[in-house]
Amino acid sequence: MKTIRILVVDNESLVRDGFVMLLSFQPDMKVVGEARDGTEAVEIARQTKPDIILLDLHMPNPYDGVKAIPNLKNASPDSRILILTSFDNTPEVYQSIKSGAMGFLLKGMTKDQLLEAIHDVAKGKASIPPHIAMKVINEMEHPTEEVYTANPLTPRERDTLNLLALGHSNQEIGATLFVHERTVAKYVSSILSKLHLANRTQAALYARNEKKDDNKK
Repeated sequence: MKTIRILVVDNESLVRDGFVMLLSFQPDMKVVGEARDGTEAVEIARQTKPDIILLDLHMPNPYDGVKAIPNLKNASPDSRILILTSFDNTPEVYQSIKSGAMGFLLKGMTKDQLLEAIHDVAKGKASIPPHIAMKVINEMEHPTEEVYTANPLTPRERDTLNLLALGHSNQEIGATLFVHERTVAKYVSSILSKLHLANRTQAALYARNEKKDDNKK
């Protein structure tokens, strides 16, 4: 029985640990590396040459999952990439598959679905849920003008995020941007959804880390 060698890439340590623990109980699977972002993933893939790379699509790092795919393929050409995400956003799905991913799984999957997907992709078979496959087909037949970007926020949402990072309340943000407090609440909700963050604290940390990365450039 051939052992499937797996690299797990997810910025959330609890999620990453969960995958590693689950896979460690499978007799035909072995985790050969863990990474918290695209940069680490490329380096570890180059060193370990895994059969499968479980790749989180959204990571609060400019070098996110979609951008990491071509570099992962260069670092380990024989590795097969299985995308993990909480949302089935069409442009990102399409771009991921176009870049070389062979599978796509929503994080609400069951254990059996995950293991089946790993086995399928290891055999060279695509593993894409039917409703996502239909979205990809529709995108291919009727391309939208929407372009994937690592930062999907609107200018107004970016302004809100920057003020949020400074510790301002919704009321203070509204006063600065000359909008109602309820509008600010909608901006914040949209920011958390688009960046796949749990709360305002994570959003503030994201903004601060992003500024640090910009300053390094």
